[in-house]
Amino acid sequence: MSANEPEEQQQSATELLANRLRTLMDVVEARTGEEVTFTAISDYLSGRGVTLSRSRWSYILNGHRRIDDVALLDALSDFFEMPHGYLRGEAGIPEPITAQLDLVRAMRAAKVRSFAARTLGDLSPETLSAITTYLDKEAARVRGPQS
Repeated sequence: MSANEPEEQQQSATELLANRLRTLMDVVEARTGEEVTFTAISDYLSGRGVTLSRSRWSYILNGHRRIDDVALLDALSDFFEMPHGYLRGEAGIPEPITAQLDLVRAMRAAKVRSFAARTLGDLSPETLSAITTYLDKEAARVRGPQS
């Protein structure tokens, strides 16, 4: 990626990186039951000779700044045990991550259903069923077509 790229394409790459990093963090949290911390990432990167400030991490994770630092992206890929091309936008989602993402989505949907059931407990079974159907359809829409 170069400075000659259209701004829209650069923004898309920035958002793609942010989305992929947040997804990887969700997968690790689902796998381990613990949230990935900046400190854990920073310590790992320091051991690889890569420096990452808290503010830079925030910019990357929130899609506010474009990152072309291959050493940083490769070290982050190694931290998350991903092929180097994934965070650079050169590769799709690896199959094991796809399966884990499906699990994360299902867990999130279950949390939403549980919250809705607790919050809306006085509703009729028909209304709760309609809400569940809507949530299932919305989850399928967000997930997109399955290949």
